[in-house]
Amino acid sequence: MPLYVRSEFVVSRVIAGETLIVPVRKGVGDLASIYSLNEVASAIWRCVQRPRQADEIVCTLQDEFTADPQQINRDVVAFLDEMSSAGLIIAVGDAA
Repeated sequence: MPLYVRSEFVVSRVIAGETLIVPVRKGVGDLASIYSLNEVASAIWRCVQRPRQADEIVCTLQDEFTADPQQINRDVVAFLDEMSSAGLIIAVGDAA
């Protein structure tokens, strides 16, 4: 199972309670591609500060949010897929 972690080519900040992610391309922030995250996406983003498996992220969110576990799993998988496609999160290999 892959481990997911933030790309080194992004910067993120929490401003007024909102998580903003800016991709860095050629040493400059790509202000045309700023991502603004909702509460659940922000929680996932915090989880991938270090390499984590999707299952670990789901468990963390289940402790934090009162939602259907299957919905949390779908949200985590969708977020990881979208952010991976955008190059904001990378899969760093398989966990031992």
